[in-house]
Amino acid sequence: MRSTLKVFLAFLQLGLTSFGGPVAHIAYFRAEFVDKRRWLDEASFLNLVVFCQFLPGPASSKVGIALGLRRAGGWGALAAWLGFTMPSAIALIVFAYGATRWTGLASSGAVQGLKIAAVAVVAQAVWSMGKAFCPDRLRASLAVAAALLVWAVPGAAGQFAAIALGAVVGRWALRLDGLAPLAQHDYGVSRRTGAMLLAVFGLLLVALPALAAGMDSLWVSAIAAMVQAGGLVFGGGHLVLPLLHAGVVAPGWVGNDAFLAGYGATQAVPGPLFTFAAYLGAVMPSPLGGWAGGLVLLVAIFVPGFLLVVGALPFWESLRQQVGVRQAAAGINAAVVGLLASALVDPVGKSAIHSLADGLIALAAFALLVVFKVSPVAVVGFAAVCGWLVF
Repeated sequence: MRSTLKVFLAFLQLGLTSFGGPVAHIAYFRAEFVDKRRWLDEASFLNLVVFCQFLPGPASSKVGIALGLRRAGGWGALAAWLGFTMPSAIALIVFAYGATRWTGLASSGAVQGLKIAAVAVVAQAVWSMGKAFCPDRLRASLAVAAALLVWAVPGAAGQFAAIALGAVVGRWALRLDGLAPLAQHDYGVSRRTGAMLLAVFGLLLVALPALAAGMDSLWVSAIAAMVQAGGLVFGGGHLVLPLLHAGVVAPGWVGNDAFLAGYGATQAVPGPLFTFAAYLGAVMPSPLGGWAGGLVLLVAIFVPGFLLVVGALPFWESLRQQVGVRQAAAGINAAVVGLLASALVDPVGKSAIHSLADGLIALAAFALLVVFKVSPVAVVGFAAVCGWLVF
């Protein structure tokens, strides 16, 4: 329980300070758990990132769940999710109740500073991971090609194409000499349990929509819409919006203006973008609505990702031992560096750097992280204060 509490507190800190979207969250995780706490090494961390890239659902939350599971078992996975998710979920439910004092939050100077901090954190991740996982011309070129591909083909399609390119090039063109057996980490989940969890995931995706179609129940229909959104979207983050819009606006449960207002508020809070479901549940008509509706839909949208991560990890640990898989994973690692570099420009940098002052704050924050080894949390606070003073 002590380890579980440590996991919860670590992720609660991140849930209160991690702005910038899924890619920035991965960078925050790396800074906190690889550099600062040393819960795992760089290669093990990126292994989890690569693993989660293959699964649908909330991108950064899946990595957080896997990290919590690795550190403290099933309770650790739950603690990581709670710590990282609940701050933004609670804030969005409060916003749904009409807290008018939050209306200018998205454009405040402090939030602008937090967006700039995300630029520095992602830039540090690109710098460090590039040195570790692009040690030769082939992998450096692969990272550049992945960044260009994501830029040319926006959205999930470009990300999948970049990852597929990394896997193919790594498998057939990359030679890794003298490979030693990888240490397998026991996540405390057997293959039998994993298979059962994956079966439950598949059953939910099939059974809930069928049940909703045969019942006149807002509860069942709304939960089915959230489970589908959380279980079918690859890439997470903003890519879930079309499914959510179709799930709650098209049936007339939530008005389009209310939907867009909640989406704007989601941009102003830290943590995963999937917590938008908490806002939607809170503004739903009776018998949903309020705290109960918000928390129910919040859980519903995250359940698929939770089941997939915990269920698939025991199979992944064995699969990644194969030489061909390790070559493909090395290529994917290089492609992930390219994805980070592309995201550093757009959307992270594009949404935060609008003036010379923005750029100077970002450079100062980057120097604090890379040169002076200052804690990312302190750097986030520094950037927020600078933003509040300057803007």
